[in-house]
Amino acid sequence: MSDTTMAPPTDQLAATLEAVLLACDKPLSAGKIGEALNLEEEEVAQLSDLIAGLNEQYEDTGRSFRIESVAGGYRMLTLERFAPAVAAVRGLRSEKSLSRAALETLAIVAYRQPVTRAQLEAIRGASSGELLRSLLERKLVRITGRAEELGRPMLYGTTKQFLEAFGLATIQDLPPIGDLFPQITPGHANDPNEPAEETQETNS
Repeated sequence: MSDTTMAPPTDQLAATLEAVLLACDKPLSAGKIGEALNLEEEEVAQLSDLIAGLNEQYEDTGRSFRIESVAGGYRMLTLERFAPAVAAVRGLRSEKSLSRAALETLAIVAYRQPVTRAQLEAIRGASSGELLRSLLERKLVRITGRAEELGRPMLYGTTKQFLEAFGLATIQDLPPIGDLFPQITPGHANDPNEPAEETQETNS
């Protein structure tokens, strides 16, 4: 039996897209949106323009959110200036915040990936095993493979959840290091959507 579901009329598509993104707590790719709404290829190709139009409306009317390109998809996000209020209401300030040491470790992994634990600790000048395990548990860091050197130490990189958490479309969208971490030389980041090779081990 053929699928008789019809795509919403053009004048309703923007509202339908808005409703779908509001209902989802993860980024949706253009392909998934098109499949869910039964859109033609031409309509899927026009989604970015439609989203740009919606964002213009949000800005013109002073709305507190925008549709952003995050981790290979689109997601409705509140503006940064509203983060403290949202965190306070949801009780996330104390439960989800990362320590300064964890943020430093995460930054080194993000900018230097793929990186071994020894390389990370050489940059930080401190042991980082517990911090790495915590970041692995939070799914902000993953094991991407093993280095081609003595002992084959594990390599660490960031994840798709990292991109989502920091509102990045790709790892290339990280801001310039500048003077924030002058000791970090950017590495060659892996695609966070690629599966990790050694996901069961957490020590190196």
